[in-house]
Amino acid sequence: MLLSANSFSAKTPRLRTVVIDAGHGGHDAGCLGKGSKEKEVSLAVALKLGQLIKQKHKNVKVIFTRDDDTFVELYERAAIANRANADCFISIHCNSGPKSVYGTETYAMGLHVNKASLNVANRENSVILKEKDYEANYDGFVPNTPEAYAILDMYKNAYLDQSLRLASFVEEEFEACERSSRGVKQAGFLVLYKTQMPAVLIETGFLTNNKEGQYMSSKSGQSEIASCIFEAFNRFKNQYEK
Repeated sequence: MLLSANSFSAKTPRLRTVVIDAGHGGHDAGCLGKGSKEKEVSLAVALKLGQLIKQKHKNVKVIFTRDDDTFVELYERAAIANRANADCFISIHCNSGPKSVYGTETYAMGLHVNKASLNVANRENSVILKEKDYEANYDGFVPNTPEAYAILDMYKNAYLDQSLRLASFVEEEFEACERSSRGVKQAGFLVLYKTQMPAVLIETGFLTNNKEGQYMSSKSGQSEIASCIFEAFNRFKNQYEK
C-alpha cells in the first residue's frame, strides 16, 4: 500500500491528516438550485463533516481548502493537500441536470468512460476559466476540447485502488441513509489529478431536482449528508490502518 510520508510508522500506517474541499466559492457559485447555490451547500456539508471528524478522531488533523465564501483555484486545492502531506482528500460538490434526475455519485480520478461522466467533469473543470493563467497552471489543459483529457491520461493515480475503496464506502453509506446512489465512477477532474494521496470527489445530489435540492439545502439534509460521508471516512480509516 502506498502511503504519504506523514503516515509512515514502523508498526502500522496511521491516517493523520484529511483535507476537506468545499467546491466552488466566491465569485464561482457553482450550479444553482431553487433558492440555493452549490458553493453554499458544499461549504455547509464540508464544515459539518470536519466537525464530526474532529470530535471523533482527536489525533486526525482536519484542513479545509476554504472555510468561508472564498474562491480557491483548483490547482491550489490539490497543492494545499500535498503541502500538508495529507492522507486523504475529500472534495464535496452538488450536481446539476434535468429536473427529473436525482441521486449521489462519487468519483475517483480517471478518464471518463461515458458521456455523462464527461459532462460532469467538464462542468466542474470549467471553473478554471475564471482563473488567471489557467493554461500554465494546468499544463495546457483547456476544458471542453477533444484533446484536453489526453493530458490527464499522462498522470497515473498511484492511489486509485484506495480512492475507489473510499468512493465505494461513501456510496454505500448514502444507500444506507436511503439516498439514491448513481454509483462509483471515474472521470478527469482537475481538482483530483495532482493530489498525492487517496482522493474522491462527491456529488452529493442534484440541486436542480426540486425535492432533492430542497433536502440538500436544509440543515437536516446537510447534517445527514455529512454523517454519511463521516461513516465512510471511519470505514476507510479503519482499513487504511490495518
